[in-house]
This record gives sequence, C-alpha cells and structure tokens, in this order.
Amino acid sequence: MINSKITDQILSKVKIQELFGQENFTQIELEYSPTTKTLWNFMKPRGIHCFNIDLLKEIRINDEELETNGGLFLHNGELQPVDYYVVASKTPGVFNYGGDLALFSQLIKERNRTALLEYAKLCVDCVYSRAVNYLSPLITISLVQGDALGGGFETALSSNIIIAERSARMGLPEIIFNLFPGMGAYSFLARRIGPRIAEEMISSGNIYAAEDLHSMGVIDILAEDGEGERAVSDFIKQNGRRVNGLRAMYECRRHFNPLSYKEMMDITEIWVNAALKLSDKDIHIMNRIVRSQIRQNEIKADTHNSQQLTKELIAA
Repeated sequence: MINSKITDQILSKVKIQELFGQENFTQIELEYSPTTKTLWNFMKPRGIHCFNIDLLKEIRINDEELETNGGLFLHNGELQPVDYYVVASKTPGVFNYGGDLALFSQLIKERNRTALLEYAKLCVDCVYSRAVNYLSPLITISLVQGDALGGGFETALSSNIIIAERSARMGLPEIIFNLFPGMGAYSFLARRIGPRIAEEMISSGNIYAAEDLHSMGVIDILAEDGEGERAVSDFIKQNGRRVNGLRAMYECRRHFNPLSYKEMMDITEIWVNAALKLSDKDIHIMNRIVRSQIRQNEIKADTHNSQQLTKELIAA
C-alpha cells in the first residue's frame, strides 16, 4: 500500500506558472508543495543553457511577485506561505552556464555600454533579491545537479543553503577571456570563505568538483548523483520544527555581514568597464566558448558532454 503522506505530497506539487497574473512562463517551471510550504523554480532556458534576457525577466517577474506579497505565493487562487524557495534546473547535467556570452560579444563590439549595464543590472536584481531572502521570512536553497559556471555559480551562491550532487562542477572561468565574474561572485564567496580564497578561485578560472567545494565550505550538503531532490526533501523534513530558528539565524547572518545593493552595482559597473576594454583576442576566446556551448546544446548535453565543456574551458 502506498504511503498516503507521500501520495499527498506528489499530488499537491502542482505546476502553477499560469497563476502568476497573465504571465505565461516558458523558461522557468514553478511548483509549489503546500505540505512542506516549498516553492521550486526550475530553470529551462531556450537554446544555450545560460541566462538569456528572457529567462532573467521571467525569474524577476516571479520573484518580484513573491517579494511584493511578503513571501506569500498564489496557489489555487489563494496566497500561501513559502518556508523554502528552491532554485534548480530541468536540464540534465547543467545547472546554468552563466552569462549570455554571445550577447556580451555583440554588445562589446558595438561599444554599447548602456545595454551591457542593463543586462548586468537585471542579473544583479535577480541574485540580490535572493541573497536578502526577498525581504521575506523564507529560506532559500540552491540545488545543483550538473555544471554551474560563471553566473550559474553566482546564482547558486546567492542562496542560504547550497545542495549539490557529487558529479556537479562549479567555477568562474571568466578570467580565461580576461574578465571577472561581476554579478555577485566576489561578494558571495568572500562572505562564505573569505576574500583571499575567493580571489584565488576567481583569478584561477578553475572548475571545481562538488566534493572539493564541500570540503572548502562553499557547498553545505553533498548528495549522491540522482539524490539531489531527496536531499532537499530530507533537509526540509529534518528542520521542520526548526524552521523559525533557521530563518532567524540566516537573518542574523545578513546583519552580521550585510550585503548592499550598492556594493553589487558598484562591482557590476567595474565589470562593465572591464568588459569594454577586452581585446579582439579576448573576444575570440569568448566566441570559442560560445561555439562549444552551442555544440553541447545540439547534442542535449548529458553529464559526459557537460564535463567535456569544462575541459574545453580550461584549455581555452
């Protein structure tokens, strides 16, 4: 006989993207579980698995709604509380490859500082709101099941808790094309593991295994491959009676080492200025990475192919 509680959880985990006003999301998939008061946001970008502008806009529309409602989520026509907000990916082997490098290349060639800054600001808006828990009494979780590079890694870092499967890889490869990650990496890593190690990670461009990041204190929970969602559920279940205390603890963390929107935007301005100084050779390397991402997308990147991309990034 099937456990009735498990059945209830499965049946109550309803897709509700159509309930957000008149928005019809195509690049994110939202699920809400009333049983655990958990909201899931699964990214499923079109084309290359990166943060294209439309994906960013959908994330922001959803998150602004949550923020405006004080952490309440519209479910079956009624606003319901959210204790946990999980970001994950629907793409096997890939969490997110990060910024839209093809767009970067185009805007840099055009010397279009305004558009480059607008894109960067949209990225900051998404991760900053998450970093401050949407000014709401909820806990944020990143579930990484695959590669999280550049802005993908920054997104993972913006949550209170990072859960990653063992085969996941994360890194900040921007230095390969003579740039740096400008939408949160320094701010988030320095607060987690200190400025010196953060700078080592950024300046090396290395891609790290999840197990190594767990040992470094970057990742909170290491799950076996295929067990990521169960690890999230176990964390929520284990902390069911302590959620109020956990929320307060993470709020204390924000007060102890506060992160301001101004800090993130100041760093993003530095990123834009640096991007506009890239040479033709730097842009060429960036375009090589874009072509590699396109190849991975064409063959529906599985774990092996995703790891092949990280090898190509290192060799660039």
